[in-house]
Amino acid sequence: MQIHVVQEGQSLYGISQAYSVSMEDIIDANEIVDPNNLVIGQSLVIPIVGSFYWVQPGDSLYSIGQRFGIPAQRLAEVNQIPLETPLNVGLRLYIPPRPKTEIEVNAYIEPLGGTVSENLIESARSRAPYLTYLAPFSYELNRDGTLSAPPLNDFPSIAQANNAGLMMVITNLEEGAFSAEVGAAVLTNETAQDTLLNNIIEEVRRVGYQDVHFDFEYLRVEDRERYNQFLRKAVNRLRPEGLLVSTALAPKTRADQPGQWYEAHDYRAHGEIVDFVVLMTYEWGYSGGPPMAVSPIGPVREVIEYALTEMPADKIMMGQNLYGYDWTLPYVPGGEFAAALSPNRAVQLAYQQDVPIQYDTEAQAPFFEYVDDEGAEHVVWFEDARSIQAKFDLIKELGLRGISYWKLGLPFSQNWTLLADQFDIKKF
Repeated sequence: MQIHVVQEGQSLYGISQAYSVSMEDIIDANEIVDPNNLVIGQSLVIPIVGSFYWVQPGDSLYSIGQRFGIPAQRLAEVNQIPLETPLNVGLRLYIPPRPKTEIEVNAYIEPLGGTVSENLIESARSRAPYLTYLAPFSYELNRDGTLSAPPLNDFPSIAQANNAGLMMVITNLEEGAFSAEVGAAVLTNETAQDTLLNNIIEEVRRVGYQDVHFDFEYLRVEDRERYNQFLRKAVNRLRPEGLLVSTALAPKTRADQPGQWYEAHDYRAHGEIVDFVVLMTYEWGYSGGPPMAVSPIGPVREVIEYALTEMPADKIMMGQNLYGYDWTLPYVPGGEFAAALSPNRAVQLAYQQDVPIQYDTEAQAPFFEYVDDEGAEHVVWFEDARSIQAKFDLIKELGLRGISYWKLGLPFSQNWTLLADQFDIKKF
């Protein structure tokens, strides 16, 4: 699989000819709406077996082989060149495909307004082949331990048809926000905990879940150990039912990180107690904050590397956003919130505004700037094939269990094309 960045003057026809791939295959892989509407700086996934590399100054077959994890002798044989021959800058080399890595893939899906839209049903159906888990979001915890269920519609049958496990996501959401008070009411009350676990088991048997996933956020710091003890109790009740137990964790870089989002999440304890965790490695750039990449590669790596000091890699699923944000400038704290948009929509917007897409190599994320019809300046940070590839490389480098997406319903075909090309996805 090749990632191509559109240059000035290039057309889809010319790109297809350069890679000996049909325009239709490129259009399908990238969900291109209008093949005449390419944007300078736009990344395209080119669906070929293997990839190409153009020799840069200082390159050798040995350095290129090390970069791609392929022996230099193999590169020489595939490209029919002598092993010790100096390489001319600009020479195109074919890089054969590498063995796939097996990982687990989760995706949350969030019905809004008490109903499941046709868009969400179609998104679940089209993406379930790429998933280990499908996670309807969410069962909301009540203070007495009862649960308010989300609408499920066809999600159970879609998961079953694609050998994906259903993940039962339980949150301490109340009136649209994570509630420390809801968490405290249950974590300090053994009767409420028993009620909760009984309700979970009843719902698991009714619907057919494979994993129970606790996403308790913004808990009180004094409930940190109570949360750990509850998880031990939950594991003792749920594993005999044949269930996995998992948790979502705020993106910490040290054990004593201050802040209400972080303090009650004990990485070491969760790593010991549950089967796996989802690290929420996104929202550095968020709707109410200053413009920046949503999941810049440096901070994502820092969180994962800290997590690896507290738990094994095979218990860690890296969180990944499937969206970006459009900020109106200048940013004013407490002012207008940024609008969320899909990666596909971001590219369409760049075309409509006739602006090039730029790429921040430090954050490993694309962005662009434009001025709207009212004269307001904007900056858009989003995801593309390059930024996703950087995350996939990190998963492989660190040997992680897999990746967890927030959330389905936002078109981003490049992600799924690259995912299937590079990984074998574990199924139930």
